[in-house]
Amino acid sequence: MPLHLSRRALRAGGTALAAAFVGAVALAAPAAAAPAGSAAAPAAAAPPGPAGAAAVSAISVDTHGPASGDAAPYAADLRRWAADIWRSLDAMTDPAVGLPADNIDGALDPASVSGHTSPTNIGGYLWSTLAARGLGIISVDDARTRLTTTVGTLEHLERNAASGMFYNWYSPADGRMLTTWPEDGSVVHPFLSTVDNGWLAAALRMVANGEPTLTDRARALYDSMDFGVFFDPTPYNPALPAGTNKGGFWEAQPGDTCATERAPFSGSGPNVFYTCHWYDTTVSESRIATYLGIVNGQIPPSGLYGTFRTMPAGCDYSWQEQSPVGENRVYDGLTVYEGAYTSDGMQFVPSWGGSMFEALMPDLLVPEETWGPTSWGVNHPVTVAVQEKHGQDAGYGYWGFSPASNPDGGYREYGVDAAGMRADGYFSDQENTDVDLPFAGCPTAARGTNPAPTYGDGVVTPHASFLALGYDARGAVENLRGIEQNLGAYGPGGFYDAVAVHSGRIAERYLSLDQSMIMAAVANGLDDGAMRTLFADDAVRDALQPLMAAQTFSASWAPRAETGEGAGAAGGDGAAVAGIATGELAATGSATGGAAVAASALAVLVAGAGMMGMAIVRRRRRRVG
Repeated sequence: MPLHLSRRALRAGGTALAAAFVGAVALAAPAAAAPAGSAAAPAAAAPPGPAGAAAVSAISVDTHGPASGDAAPYAADLRRWAADIWRSLDAMTDPAVGLPADNIDGALDPASVSGHTSPTNIGGYLWSTLAARGLGIISVDDARTRLTTTVGTLEHLERNAASGMFYNWYSPADGRMLTTWPEDGSVVHPFLSTVDNGWLAAALRMVANGEPTLTDRARALYDSMDFGVFFDPTPYNPALPAGTNKGGFWEAQPGDTCATERAPFSGSGPNVFYTCHWYDTTVSESRIATYLGIVNGQIPPSGLYGTFRTMPAGCDYSWQEQSPVGENRVYDGLTVYEGAYTSDGMQFVPSWGGSMFEALMPDLLVPEETWGPTSWGVNHPVTVAVQEKHGQDAGYGYWGFSPASNPDGGYREYGVDAAGMRADGYFSDQENTDVDLPFAGCPTAARGTNPAPTYGDGVVTPHASFLALGYDARGAVENLRGIEQNLGAYGPGGFYDAVAVHSGRIAERYLSLDQSMIMAAVANGLDDGAMRTLFADDAVRDALQPLMAAQTFSASWAPRAETGEGAGAAGGDGAAVAGIATGELAATGSATGGAAVAASALAVLVAGAGMMGMAIVRRRRRRVG
């Protein structure tokens, strides 16, 4: 069984790993740091809801086809929210060094700024600065000054010499690599994280493309990072046809944490100590690192096939959350099991934990749904509908489940349990309600003990709704309005990180990562896909688009009743995909990638009614309130 760890689980070796096994990696109270730079007064917010038990709103979900991702009608709310979100990011960032802290309290008290930051936090701040510039929240000169400061600091941070990769924890006050945890003094074994370096490298590429005065400096940093150091070319599991990335490595044995010593996969430098786990699920935020390695020629294209859509079917894998459906497909001579899970008639490729950020964070920078119309183009909107439907079915009245601050303190991995491969959650409520579904054909698997549980105090995080903006703009905005107005989970720096929907308890804290995902989502929605434009340049498109276009996931919408109208809807499915393909071809001008997408679209046209999941003739209608 593979091991998957939270983004904070590897900070201190064995102690944090043990915490990950029990499902919670808590953050201690943040330590004081240098005051952040000043920011404009927050935009006016809607009045908060009543204290105590929160009002439950209604959700209506159509499981038969995608909604509209047009965010333009909601520009006023989105701009107001983004301006306040930016205020929290500004408050977290030391103006002298340009490094954002990991978190700050809900009052934006400078004394509450955490004493640690990560490559992901730094990358998120860089693209948030570009987003704030594009949205008119800050001036061009202010953005340039901020970006220059941060890039200058990155040029002097301590790194792994052989790979050019950044360590996972630095002081946001002065950029020192951390060897003790600021909040409690515990030992930190310096770690080089695959996914965290992926997000920083992606942001550096965006700065190089988006700020002419920093093109050479940001590009030099980007070019120095070798993602081949993370890629294990030998499949660790016979069910996988290709290699995949390790979780990262240490330069020395990290205490009693499981690690394997060997020469770097890149072939350069002294021996390192790799994690004992791989990033082996397709729907994972870690795919950004695979994308970058392929674009740079450091990871082979087969890296896209070295991960599980689901675990294989059969009783040997009956520990996974659901009994998958699907079939084998062959890509470039590699046989891939295109498995999927089911929910309310829909089929989708699950993530490990069933959370929104695993599925949709890479999509902020890479136009996956247009480059992969028969893979991500189906899976992303279905994933959003699955989250919405869970909010409805669980009686929460709100949706959006993703790792975030715990309203009861610390940090937790929230998700839709039945939508993740991990059998024991990420859970969506404070009671850790664990759905347990039957596993087909495995009577001895002791499964099906809790197929229809009663859920408790659900926890929603606003960043998950923003991630869904491009797939259901109306549903996302209405959900966020309810979180702000009915649940009162809003403060001077925008939405608080999470809220428990029945008790009304709020995690009055802002996390740099979560705020930066919101900034990117709003910029894409209102500034013509700005984040994607900055990242997905010609080289990225030509390397990734043909690979994505060739793939067909076993994802689909719930079938409609077979009526004349339904048949007409099915006929529109292929046309919808063809429109995506031809529009993308026209927009990119890429003969390689555009042709590949057009070929996939043609296959869908031929399939006709078999791809009713791509129908756009009906849109979900939502009511919150």
